[in-house]
Amino acid sequence: MSTHALTTGEGAAFRNARRVNQALTARMEKRALTWMAERAPQWVTSDQLTLLGLGAQIAAGICYALARWDRRALLLVIVCLALNWLGDSLDGTLARVRRQERPRYGFYVDHIVDILGSVALMCGLGASGLLHWPTAMAMLIAFLVLSSESYLATYTLSCFQLSQGIFGPTEIRILLAIGNLAALRSPYSTVFGHRLLLFDLGGAIAAVSMAAMAIAVAVRHTAELYRQEPLKQESKP
Repeated sequence: MSTHALTTGEGAAFRNARRVNQALTARMEKRALTWMAERAPQWVTSDQLTLLGLGAQIAAGICYALARWDRRALLLVIVCLALNWLGDSLDGTLARVRRQERPRYGFYVDHIVDILGSVALMCGLGASGLLHWPTAMAMLIAFLVLSSESYLATYTLSCFQLSQGIFGPTEIRILLAIGNLAALRSPYSTVFGHRLLLFDLGGAIAAVSMAAMAIAVAVRHTAELYRQEPLKQESKP
């Protein structure tokens, strides 16, 4: 989406941020979502899809918690992740295809829903017994820090980064689904002779990666903003 100014009802200008998505599945996903949006029944709305995405992510957290007693609940998590992808990804595309965009409302609701859903998902993982609570909380904190950086960059640089490198939300869902299938067979992994919980290992890698990305991107954006807004030199008398 190109950067352009919109006028609100009060007359103030709102600048829509440029969207950047370089994830592995981005092109294929965009084509699939546009195809679905063009064929969606008229009774389906963007708000309904947003609620579907949130409900599915909360349900995924509940199913993770249930996996403590029956690991077959991990299969239900995969179904919930697919429904979360549908609702979270299609809502904005549907609005754009129907020319019913509400940029401020859509941006705010979409991302507050992402935050709430992520908290529910990580709490469910922490309660699942598939990983330890400190790992789940480390992932949640790293995700929230990375998300916060992205939202700040959207405001200050008018550029909304949907992915970090080749990884975006869809890739994360795919990795979670693969992890679920692996945990169905065994929740443990052996690394250098040490027996670890598979999700502890994956979660630690994810938390460190997200934290490193947040620091790297924050340094880059700080330098970019510093160049764009140099200090004014005081004129000598």
